[in-house]
Amino acid sequence: MFTGIVEELGEVADLTDLGDSVRLTLRGPTVVDGVRHGDSIAVNGVCLTVVEADGETFTADVMRETLDRSSLGALRAGAPVNLERPMRLDGRLGGHLVQGHVDGTGVIEERQPSPNWEVVRISLPSDLERYVVHKGSITVDGVSLTVAAVAPGSFAVSLIPTTLALTTLGRKQVGEPVNLEVDIVAKYVERLLAPAPAPFPEDHA
Repeated sequence: MFTGIVEELGEVADLTDLGDSVRLTLRGPTVVDGVRHGDSIAVNGVCLTVVEADGETFTADVMRETLDRSSLGALRAGAPVNLERPMRLDGRLGGHLVQGHVDGTGVIEERQPSPNWEVVRISLPSDLERYVVHKGSITVDGVSLTVAAVAPGSFAVSLIPTTLALTTLGRKQVGEPVNLEVDIVAKYVERLLAPAPAPFPEDHA
């Protein structure tokens, strides 16, 4: 479980195409500190398992399905990435509950800069619209954000200078994809309010 509070702006040090998967080597001295084989690190909001690690980099394998369903498939060597280690049980929940399981991708449609912040409008897949509400939480490229406005097919967030400087969201341009994870609480509420599923038929074999 993560919080959506990015610890470090890392970068892709190397990328190896293995056909049905990709092996990513990512540079992030802060998140690598103390990491071991099998630990999890969120990369642009996608929970990945550490295969190898040294003093400054770690390596993770990304399945084809993950590449197809997230923006990780568009990464290239040298690209910046948002990195976050899992939340400690004795830590503070600075953002909101984030699983690192991307629900879909959006595209940056508009950026409106102002002296003290920037409003960014992002496209929203139709199957995720019901989970996104004004003043609710959403994760964009692994960053916990508050929804500033919602419209059919899109939503807007306001980015403060710290977010612009210390995450990929300060660098993403109009037309570029971003990973989206909606609030897990909204999905649980939907499940609880839905009609009970039919029981599995008994096996008479």
